[in-house]
Amino acid sequence: MKVAASLPAHSSGSNGSLEDVELVRRAERGDRSAFEALMRRYNASLFRVARSILKNESDCEDALQEAYLAAYRHLGQFKGEARLSTWLTRIVINQALGQLRARKRDSVVVSIDDHPSVHGSAEPDRENPSGESPEGCLMRGQMRQLLERKIDELPLVFRTVFVMRELQEMTVDQTSECLSIPPATVRTRFFRARSMLRESLAGEFDRATGDVFSFGGANCDRIVAGVLARLPTVPDAH
Repeated sequence: MKVAASLPAHSSGSNGSLEDVELVRRAERGDRSAFEALMRRYNASLFRVARSILKNESDCEDALQEAYLAAYRHLGQFKGEARLSTWLTRIVINQALGQLRARKRDSVVVSIDDHPSVHGSAEPDRENPSGESPEGCLMRGQMRQLLERKIDELPLVFRTVFVMRELQEMTVDQTSECLSIPPATVRTRFFRARSMLRESLAGEFDRATGDVFSFGGANCDRIVAGVLARLPTVPDAH
């Protein structure tokens, strides 16, 4: 994974309050802090878009860095006719799809739908700013991992639309513009993605309900032994 030089958390200074177009123009003139402000502004949303395609956080970080470098080299091509978020999203999508094609050519994966989720283990170091109990954090973390795994199982064309519409809360028109597909196709894929997720999560719920309040094995043995120990002794008939 490519690693950038560490930067102070607030090194972008007052740039954070500037409009996108002004930040782009400053970055064009070589103002690195302006470009940093843009990256911090869109990191989370662009990472999710890359994640919806690559399903691997390390690959997504690489794709995001390469996309930002490409955007920086072509800042002069941004005319402000579309949203900057749309322009950046297109670059990220192209970069992520390019990496996906390269990965397939190298036979690293056979099928995108067979690629394992990167969230196979818990992440205990996540911050807990809400002051939630450890048990609540653990439960929420497990639910998040289940949902991420189910989203990963969606076919690529549905997964990308779902992430952009549901997680990023992009409009139908914005999603349509980023993916270069008709608005009607966005609506159809989003509806289908939600349906597939509901069916998949319902299946998990149905399997889990069979284990609720289960009783047997050691529990059963303990009850039986406890009762037998307290039964009155029956005198020997002989």
